[in-house]
Amino acid sequence: MSPYPSNHQHAPSRALVTGTVLFYLVAALAMVMANKWVLNTTSTPLFFLLSQLVIAVILFLIAHMFGVLQLPLKLDMQVCKGLIPMVGLNVVGLSFSNYTLKYVDASFYQVARGMVLPFTVCTSYFLLHSRPSLRIFLACFIVTLGFFIGVFLDGTPISLVGVSFGVTSSMITALHSVVIKRSLDVVHGSALHLSWYTNLLSAVVLSPLVVVVGELPDVVQLLFGPNEAGPGELSTLSTFALGSAITGVFGFLMSLASLLSIKVTSPITHMVSSAVRGVAASFLGMWLFHDIISTGRASSIAIILLGSIFYTWIKHLESLPSHPKEL
Repeated sequence: MSPYPSNHQHAPSRALVTGTVLFYLVAALAMVMANKWVLNTTSTPLFFLLSQLVIAVILFLIAHMFGVLQLPLKLDMQVCKGLIPMVGLNVVGLSFSNYTLKYVDASFYQVARGMVLPFTVCTSYFLLHSRPSLRIFLACFIVTLGFFIGVFLDGTPISLVGVSFGVTSSMITALHSVVIKRSLDVVHGSALHLSWYTNLLSAVVLSPLVVVVGELPDVVQLLFGPNEAGPGELSTLSTFALGSAITGVFGFLMSLASLLSIKVTSPITHMVSSAVRGVAASFLGMWLFHDIISTGRASSIAIILLGSIFYTWIKHLESLPSHPKEL
């Protein structure tokens, strides 16, 4: 099966859409929960991210070797230079996302990164000169309200450091959504090649950063130090290795599935699945990590999801061809 988009005009089958959405739902939840599981036990979040990227790169190469994918193994230096903004934002964004998850509960992660939508709209306005409608502003206001309720009006103790990482990560994600459009032009529109280059170059850039931020002693301790574990528990190294394998494999599969998702799911379908994922993540965080889901936190998550769904609905309406008003 070719990994490149085809030009079929037929609507995708319901089974294909359902399968794609379910895969993304399971994969995204597995990524967040496995990340949180490992980050609760390790003091090397950047080395953990590097391990995920290296595993994804190895899986890309294996898929190429067996003919599943066709990758440009000979790196084009002009392409690499053109992807510098993309790779830089990817490294910083993923790093800050990991730091966010390290300092906040899994159930609060969505709130901590809840400002992605308002920042994306602002970024599009200032950089792409895309003027949003009043209803888009209303959607952003609803999301922002949900964020502030979760951070400032809920009585549950939270990490302001984690929230700061989450807000910064949201800003970078917003910039990333703008840069990715230009980056696709650099790789001649191939999302597969963009994913390959981004994973490979991000791993290269992140390697020295692990040393620069001072994680090297902790990495040595993790790999070569004593790793005792209690009865029925995994050692720190085993937890790290298993978590890296899970997130690395799912990260690779999500890179491939993104090609299919673009073809078979609509923005509304994607946003509804994101809403389900957010609610599921909260319950999983409560079940797996004994997170506290207070009324304020639940209200915050619900308001952010409501604003996000409202935004997607408005964007859908605005994308439709204009018709004479009948009402």
